[in-house]
Amino acid sequence: MKKFFHSFISHLIKIIKEDWKAVLIVIIASSIQAFAVNYFTLHYRFPDLGVAGIAVLTNYMFGISPNWVILTGNILLLLWAHKDLNVRFLALTLLAISTFSTMLSIFADIPLPLPEDKFMATVIVGLLKGSAGGLMFNVGGSGGGTDILAVALRRRYGIEIGRFSIFINFFILALSISVIGLEAVVYGAVGLYINGITVDNVTRSFDKRKQAIIITNIPDEVSKFINSLGKGVTKLEGRGGYTGQERPVLITLLEPRHVVMLKRFLKERDERAFVSICDASEVLGKGFKSWRSL
Repeated sequence: MKKFFHSFISHLIKIIKEDWKAVLIVIIASSIQAFAVNYFTLHYRFPDLGVAGIAVLTNYMFGISPNWVILTGNILLLLWAHKDLNVRFLALTLLAISTFSTMLSIFADIPLPLPEDKFMATVIVGLLKGSAGGLMFNVGGSGGGTDILAVALRRRYGIEIGRFSIFINFFILALSISVIGLEAVVYGAVGLYINGITVDNVTRSFDKRKQAIIITNIPDEVSKFINSLGKGVTKLEGRGGYTGQERPVLITLLEPRHVVMLKRFLKERDERAFVSICDASEVLGKGFKSWRSL
């Protein structure tokens, strides 16, 4: 255990120095989640998810501060999961938990005018928490709680995080009926669904790219143009099935705005070019999603 904590602290310092963008995103996303919980979940007495769900229930029932339950529950989960998940993920998750608890205490002392419509509040909290969760997952961290279990299942079996969370958290919502009533639980279920869908969409949107396969009479010019966009291109040796002529085939992965620029370039330089464009749901490697986030 002593060796683990030494490695953990060293890795945390390394992340702060070398991967400051991930650290910044985790801090911002955790603050957004704390904002959503304080101003919407607790204010409207909505149920919450995972460890936070248990925390708000104990707050409603016994007046216990959610911070204590969230910190205790997440620390126990981190200790349980440290052998199964990489140190970087655990370090970012611990940072998220600490930021969340700190910001929750700060927001509790700042009044803010809120909408009277509970359904609107449900939609807002689902979008806020889902967006924040997706941002954290994309940099290889999480907000803690059942997210730790969800990430482990995603890495092992490829289960979508949002969909897994929906199933496990419906059980927590069922336990909430006797405490906050059926109406609040129904609102919570709507927020849960929006949260899960938003997490999946945010996660996929950051990984998604367009794969372009290009057959052109000016492969060198096209390759230089793609390189000028800051993207790489691979040239394969092809042969026409009808003519038998050798035709280089270019393959590249682009952002949607770059696809528009590529099509305009080909229209001006080679209108006889053949281009096939399809979605690449996830791209890993230099210039795209980092392997460290897995």
